[in-house]
Amino acid sequence: MNTAAHHAPPLWQLLQACAQAVQAVRSGRSLTAQLEAVPAGLRPGTQALSFHVLRQLGRATALRAQLAKKPPPAAADALLCTVLALAWDEAQAPYPVHTLVNQAVEAARRLRQTQGQAPFINACFRRFLRERDALVAATDSEVTARWNHPAWWVERLQADHPDHWMALLAQAQTPAPMTLRVNRSATTVTHVQSALEAQGVTSTPVGASGLQLHKALPVQQLPGFMQGQVSVQDAAAQVAAPLLMQGLDPEQPWRVLDACAAPGGKTGHLLEISPNAQVLALDVDAQRCQRIHQNLERLNVRAEVRAADAAQPAQWWDGQPFDAILLDAPCTAAGIVRRHPDVRWLRRAEDSAQLAKTQAQLLKVLWPLLKVGGRLLYCTCSVFKAEGDAVVDSFLQRNTDAQFCPSPRHLIPGSSPVGLPVGDNPLGEHDGFYYALLEKRPTSA
Repeated sequence: MNTAAHHAPPLWQLLQACAQAVQAVRSGRSLTAQLEAVPAGLRPGTQALSFHVLRQLGRATALRAQLAKKPPPAAADALLCTVLALAWDEAQAPYPVHTLVNQAVEAARRLRQTQGQAPFINACFRRFLRERDALVAATDSEVTARWNHPAWWVERLQADHPDHWMALLAQAQTPAPMTLRVNRSATTVTHVQSALEAQGVTSTPVGASGLQLHKALPVQQLPGFMQGQVSVQDAAAQVAAPLLMQGLDPEQPWRVLDACAAPGGKTGHLLEISPNAQVLALDVDAQRCQRIHQNLERLNVRAEVRAADAAQPAQWWDGQPFDAILLDAPCTAAGIVRRHPDVRWLRRAEDSAQLAKTQAQLLKVLWPLLKVGGRLLYCTCSVFKAEGDAVVDSFLQRNTDAQFCPSPRHLIPGSSPVGLPVGDNPLGEHDGFYYALLEKRPTSA
């Protein structure tokens, strides 16, 4: 007997949990936070279905509007849209469509919030089964249904990246690969690749120190993970540390600030490259600082980790200037939406402008902390120009002692950026990022 299958939760229960996740995201709660509240036995299946649903929620919402012009109560609406997202494209449906529909009606009957809506939900699904092709065709012209992103998001990508906007939207609909960063102070890319092959997992070298796996593995099964030989980190994120530290003697005790450091992936990478660096890693959230400590401990490297607001240097700076500053600024996370499919539904059109003010303020207050000849790397995991070029260009106009150094700026799929310290291997399939490396020049007398 297949024990795992025997103990698998019933589909109606997974659909309930998934619908509750959709309802939570619609109310502004992140999927990550919602999944933490799901019972452990339900969590893996709920996460897998939720990712699928959130990638198809635009189409599902449009279909629900065809079936019921007036939105039903929130819980019923979430269940309807959950199943429509899973069932509208039969080729991608994770279960037979009739099974999904039958189990959805069962879920409605068993949940107190939707019991009274069960006949209505059943009627909607029966109509969907009868008229599916016509209903789908009726939604084809809607931007949100076609691209499964808010219309404002699609319009912004069209304006910001006229040659790549479709590729960005298409990428957001696909699961992200697992990419490893190899700690080259402890092992080699070739050695890790061979160890993976011994486990039946093939991989492709990416960037200077990366391996993109052709099949994801639990981190506990990664060769050398607990010994700090490898970390999980997207290829684009692996650009930060080598870009900031290129040309600097790795043996010198450089003073380095990682201004928004959690969960510590880039902090660890900085210390793999420059083991003698004196790194101060800040994060405003004390709980997230614990994640930094855990990552550094696994890598067997040390940094000073402090829970503090990078925008308030008076509270944490000792007055000694830094040789290098990494500013991975808070952003909309529009470049990592394939890993976090809820982001597109959580963000609002005005968020970029509001975050750009925070980003500009961080640049303003951290720049005086950099010594002359030092460098600051500004980066975000956003593909919106309001959080990249617009922030940096405005800063350069106001600060004549800041010089832009070769760096990628908007690093997006399908582009060919300059200033990438990636070694002999291209980055492969990577997230969307922004990088601007700035050097402080002497001020003219």
